[in-house]
Amino acid sequence: MQDIQTQLEVIKRGAVEVLPEEELVTKLKRGRPLRIKAGFDPTAPDLHLGHTVLIQKMKQFQDLGHEVIFLIGDFTGMIGDPSGKSETRKQLTREEVVTNAETYKEQIFKILDPKKTIVEFNHRWMEQLDAVGLIELAAKYTVARMLEREDFKQRYQKQQSISIHEFLYPLVQGYDSVVLKADIELGGTDQRFNLLIGRELQREYGQEPQVVLTMPLLEGTDGVQKMSKSLGNYIGINEAPEEMFGKIMSISDELMWRYYELLSDKDLREIQTMRSQVEAGELHPMEIKKQLAKELVSRFHGSAAAQFALDYFESRYQKRSVPEGIRKQFSAPESVWICELIADHLQFAKSRGEARRLVTQGAVKVDGKVVTDINFQFQGRMHQIIEVGKNRIAQVAK
Repeated sequence: MQDIQTQLEVIKRGAVEVLPEEELVTKLKRGRPLRIKAGFDPTAPDLHLGHTVLIQKMKQFQDLGHEVIFLIGDFTGMIGDPSGKSETRKQLTREEVVTNAETYKEQIFKILDPKKTIVEFNHRWMEQLDAVGLIELAAKYTVARMLEREDFKQRYQKQQSISIHEFLYPLVQGYDSVVLKADIELGGTDQRFNLLIGRELQREYGQEPQVVLTMPLLEGTDGVQKMSKSLGNYIGINEAPEEMFGKIMSISDELMWRYYELLSDKDLREIQTMRSQVEAGELHPMEIKKQLAKELVSRFHGSAAAQFALDYFESRYQKRSVPEGIRKQFSAPESVWICELIADHLQFAKSRGEARRLVTQGAVKVDGKVVTDINFQFQGRMHQIIEVGKNRIAQVAK
C-alpha cells in the first residue's frame, strides 16, 4: 500500500469535500484496506459518463489497495431519491428496478476490477427489517433535522407536499453504511446530507463514523446543467463508439479539462502540462480533446473501436465527407430556425412539432455538436453538416 501523502493526492483528485480530512488520515495510518462504499439507484437502464465520476474514484481506491463495495440500491430505488427534487419522485416497480440493476452489473466492470469489487444489493437487509426495526431506525433522527435539508426546507416553506416515505430515503442510505461497516462513503455533492446521516447513524449503532467524500456533478454536453438523460445532454457508456466520440468532441474546450480531471487516467501533472501548452498555442485543443475521446471510448468499447471512432470523426467532420448512400445536399438560407430547417427544407421530420421534439431529445447535431435549444438559428455555411438521428444526414452545398 502506498504512503499516506500519495494516497491523499489520489483520493482528493477532483473531490469537492473530504469530511473530515483528519479522520481520513487517521484511518489511512492504520495501514489496513478501508471499506469504500458508493451507492447507485438503478432508476434507468444505462449509465452515462456522469455516473462514472464516482466509479472512476472507486477504481482509484482499488488501485490503492482498498476494498470497494458497489451498492446497487434496488430497495432505495423503489423509494426514489428526493435529493434536489421540488416534488415527489415517481416510484419504480420492483420489476423495473431488478431489470435496471442487471444492466448496471454488466456496465460497471468496464471500469472496476471484478475480482476486487464487492457488489451488494440493499434489499438483502432492508427486506429483513420488520416494522419494529424500521420504527427503531426512524426514531434515530428527527423531523426538524430532516427539514434542515435544503430541498425539504424549500418544499415545506412553499407548502409543497413531502411524502413520509421520502424521509425514509436518507435513513435507509445511512443504514446501508451501518450494515456494510463503511469506512468511507462516496457521493455527488447533491448527496452531502444523506452521506452525513450515515455518519450519525453509525455513531448511534456504536460504530466509528465513515468519512464522507463528495464529487462534483459532471456537466453534460451543454456545459451548463448536470449530465442527465432527461435533459438530453448525456453521453451514455453503451452508445455506439462513433456516437460517444462525437459527443465528447462537442463539449467546450474549457469543459474538456474538467472531464480530463474527473474521468481520465492521465496523471494530473500531465494534464496540467497539456493545458499550459494549449494556452501557449503550442497544442491545438481539438487534438487534446481527441485524445480524451479516444481514451474514454477505448475504456468502454476497446482500442480498435476507439480508433474507428477517431477515423470516422476525422472523415466526417474534419475532412467534411459524408458516407455515400445517406448524403443529401441542400442550399441553406443565411439564417433559418432549426425546426423549420429540419421539417420544411430537409423533410427530416413530418412537422415542426416533431422537429421540436427531436431537438429537445438531443437527436439533432450541427457539425457534430448536439443542439438542444429549440430557438437555435442555423447559419448556413458551405460544407456544414446537419444530422437528425443516425441516418438522416445533410450537407450544405456549395
